Amino acid sequence: MSPPKHFEQQPKKTHTKMASKTQTLALTLSLLILISSCKSSQAAGIATYWGQNGNEGTLAEACNSGNYQFVNIAFLSTFGNNQAPVLNLAGHCNPASGTCTGQSADIRTCQSKNIKVLLSIGGATETYSLTSADEARQVADYIWNNFLGGQSDSRPLGDAVLDGVDFDIELGGTQFYDELARSLKGHNGQGKTVYLAAAPQCPFPDTHLDGAIQTGLFDYVWVQFYNNPLAQCQYADGNADALLSSWNRWASVSATQVFLGIPASTDAARSGFIPADALKSQVLPTIKNSAKYGGVMLWNRFYDNGYSASIKDSI
Repeated sequence: MSPPKHFEQQPKKTHTKMASKTQTLALTLSLLILISSCKSSQAAGIATYWGQNGNEGTLAEACNSGNYQFVNIAFLSTFGNNQAPVLNLAGHCNPASGTCTGQSADIRTCQSKNIKVLLSIGGATETYSLTSADEARQVADYIWNNFLGGQSDSRPLGDAVLDGVDFDIELGGTQFYDELARSLKGHNGQGKTVYLAAAPQCPFPDTHLDGAIQTGLFDYVWVQFYNNPLAQCQYADGNADALLSSWNRWASVSATQVFLGIPASTDAARSGFIPADALKSQVLPTIKNSAKYGGVMLWNRFYDNGYSASIKDSI
């Protein structure tokens, strides 16, 4: 006598359920690994600026300190307005005489430690501006060919390929930086990713960079929460309320990560310095809860006499 039909089908059902559970477990593990990988690739870190003081040590020394995950080489201080672009590295070297090409070895040293090295354009000078979208595209092509993945016979920093461009636009005109960002990102896929960063002032929105940031193309936005005492967006007199209120607005911008930009010492800026203990107790516990929190930006390497070392484990 044959067993009832449902007894014959039972083993098949059990086998199917077991296979389904195995597939679900495998998928779950894959997702966990992917999530873990994404988190680790965007771990918080410290960014700084190097290049504006010949007494700050070499670029390699900055990267060998183990304190930074990003270094902005500052500045390409002249560009646009029908001018030939000019790199200014203060006392480190003279691009005009070709003495900055030796920086390639230091750039590679930094990159070998997984430190991203960006070219910072602009700064606190009135020697740059963009007069049209076409000029923005020309400047983008110049930067690509002379500092990034393109080709040129006159690369100021030698043949090392930088990781991207930082927009530190503080003066001059306010137009066409969105087109500059689009044109630079347009070179993605040509062998190397172009990372974009911006350093807006803390009053929201930033006068010069709002249009560019709104493109949604920026990977890093390190907001300058200093030198703006009247705007009530920075740390002052032991109180972090104004800073945290401003941070909440900046944390929603269209960028992958947002950083807290602060001076590395009381001498680095006119206002906005936060003692390390206050940063760790009054500021970091709150801003680290932001989904886009990326870390801290310090102005600058020359003034960083132990500050980054004292905060890096809390970032």
